[in-house]
Amino acid sequence: MARPRQTIVSLEDTPYYHCCSRVVRKAFLCGIDNSTGENFEHRREWVDSRILELATIFAIDICAYAVMSNHLHVVLKVDADKVKQWSDKEVLIQWYKGFKGTLLTQKYLKEEDLNSFELQTVNECITEYRKRLIDISWFMRSLSEPIARMANKEDKCTGRFWEGRFKSQALLDEAAVLACMAYVDLNPVRAKIAATPETSDYTSIQRRINSAMKGEQPPELLPFVGNERLNMPNGLMFSVKDYIILVEDTGRIIREDKRGAISSSSQDILNRLNIPAENWLKITTEFGALFKGAVGALPALTEYCEHLERKRRQGASNCQRWLQA
Repeated sequence: MARPRQTIVSLEDTPYYHCCSRVVRKAFLCGIDNSTGENFEHRREWVDSRILELATIFAIDICAYAVMSNHLHVVLKVDADKVKQWSDKEVLIQWYKGFKGTLLTQKYLKEEDLNSFELQTVNECITEYRKRLIDISWFMRSLSEPIARMANKEDKCTGRFWEGRFKSQALLDEAAVLACMAYVDLNPVRAKIAATPETSDYTSIQRRINSAMKGEQPPELLPFVGNERLNMPNGLMFSVKDYIILVEDTGRIIREDKRGAISSSSQDILNRLNIPAENWLKITTEFGALFKGAVGALPALTEYCEHLERKRRQGASNCQRWLQA
């Protein structure tokens, strides 16, 4: 039975979540549908653009994403501190970037006079919008609904385009986040629709590689900010160069027609994460099959389950086996 979303998300334990949405009726997001011969490659651009657009609206950062033929993956980081720092007007400005408000919120932004009852109504709206701007359910809904409408219009049909619920799982520690990101970034390589990460269209790794070639990081994605230190900016641990090398090393090994080995810099990352190389390869090829619920070391998983008042630690054995040396 599917769990209510509030029993899965615990920002007290982690801001990182892996989400996956699949289409129904054997539809294709992109590529060529072998049953009809139709080409839907252009739809990948719809999804790619929408993901990046939503990152400018929500207080939710994009760590990794991949748009596949009939499903998509995103790794998200909820930035609850950012939304707390927004003023009431900033919350409305963010909300209006992607959604309609009310006549009263429009008057409030224009600094028109409001009576006490109207002002109370506006404050209630702002409180609700503030919550929604860090809600991964609202994020995924805002991603899927426009794509579904466009696809249904193109297909000249009605009804569901996506499965009723997207799947999500909490990523409880650094190792889980990095392993899930690599798993998502290597989706096209594993599926053999791309030979290398840099040729994997509509993925975060391709964006990171293209930007790295210019000595930059893509502004649309959560950046890598190096090792932990005082006054650390918002971002991912490690350097972007080391992450790209790790993904490329892993991709070479995954491809049956390519020889490859974990380089010394990649091995240094795995040592820090306390993950043996053979475990890393298993995780980045079978992450979705190995972990059905929250992912992390046992102490983090135990705390997560306690905070959500769960009696069982789902997936504890696989977390212990694959994420701990």
